[in-house]
Amino acid sequence: MEGECGAAAGAGPGPEEPSGAAPAPAPPQRVRKAAKKRKEAAAAAIPRGRPKSGRVWKDPGKKRFSHMIRDKALRTSWTRKMKERQEKKLVQDLARQLQEAKQREREEKKRRREENLKRRLENERKAEIVQVIRNPLKLKRAKKKQLRRVEKRDTLALLQKTPVRRKASAE
Repeated sequence: MEGECGAAAGAGPGPEEPSGAAPAPAPPQRVRKAAKKRKEAAAAAIPRGRPKSGRVWKDPGKKRFSHMIRDKALRTSWTRKMKERQEKKLVQDLARQLQEAKQREREEKKRRREENLKRRLENERKAEIVQVIRNPLKLKRAKKKQLRRVEKRDTLALLQKTPVRRKASAE
């Protein structure tokens, strides 16, 4: 029996033992996962005492944002990055043009409104019936209602238009 076992063992590699390197150990990985689960279960199973602050509703497992592990952003290709930059620039230009158009419209509207108001005032002044009061005593004799309607105007142009008749009557 010893010879058979020895002969079989020395004859060469059998189906049980592959020649060369040993196979990858699959069971130790399972053991690691199982051990990790046990540790987590043990940590969760330990009852926590009452916090010193008295705030029992606070979760002690919260980490600060600065302690979080952040991954690096995925890198994009240069052509794609340049294409996105170009698109972004086009969008910004379009938005700027729209804003400028709106601003121009507003300014144009404001200018037209001012012109219309100015024209309206000029037309009102042209349509007014003006009577020059040369004697200030007439204002003192006038009633309150009449005084409310009296407005001061620059009458120099009106005086120049109408010729003075005093000299004509004196001759």
